[in-house]
Amino acid sequence: MNELHELRERLRAFARARDWEQFHSPKNLSMALIVEAAELVEHFQWLTEPQSRCLDPKTFAAVEQEIADVFIYLVRLSDLLGMDLLDAAARKIALNEQKYPADEVRGKADKR
Repeated sequence: MNELHELRERLRAFARARDWEQFHSPKNLSMALIVEAAELVEHFQWLTEPQSRCLDPKTFAAVEQEIADVFIYLVRLSDLLGMDLLDAAARKIALNEQKYPADEVRGKADKR
């Protein structure tokens, strides 16, 4: 059993023990995910690029918690939809490798 599977099971049990499954629809989970992503962005909103790479310990801890929240909602949402998150990520990386060949986009930030 892999660690992601164990996390999915733990999150299922967590929601079940609190009778929260009734609230965990794809719609609600995706909205909660966006709220958590916004909370993550708030920590970086007025930082310079260098500051964003070197967070003080308090900010680092807060960012870590927000990233964990985003990850938890992603895992829960993908589980509810019957999606294998690691397989989906691998497929998306493969698509991005085709869409953005390294020799054509190296050092460029613009989208095609």
